[in-house]
Amino acid sequence: MVKLRLKRCGRKQRAVYRIVAIDVRSRREGRDLQKVGFYDPIKNQTYSNVPAILYFLEKGAQPTGTVHDISKKAEVFRLNQTKFN
Repeated sequence: MVKLRLKRCGRKQRAVYRIVAIDVRSRREGRDLQKVGFYDPIKNQTYSNVPAILYFLEKGAQPTGTVHDISKKAEVFRLNQTKFN
């Protein structure tokens, strides 16, 4: 099963996160299938590759709670009014 999950990057005390599609059995910093976005909680910036996110959701990927909330704020689900909302 595939999940859309945050992967921690950056340096100590300055965490930034990549939104990645990753196998459930992989650890947080494990090998990802594809990078689909970026989130900086300090600057509150988000970049999302919307077609890639929607592709993985259509294939059955489950977003974690945090990734779902970030995607909602970025209005990913508003662009495609489907069963994902």
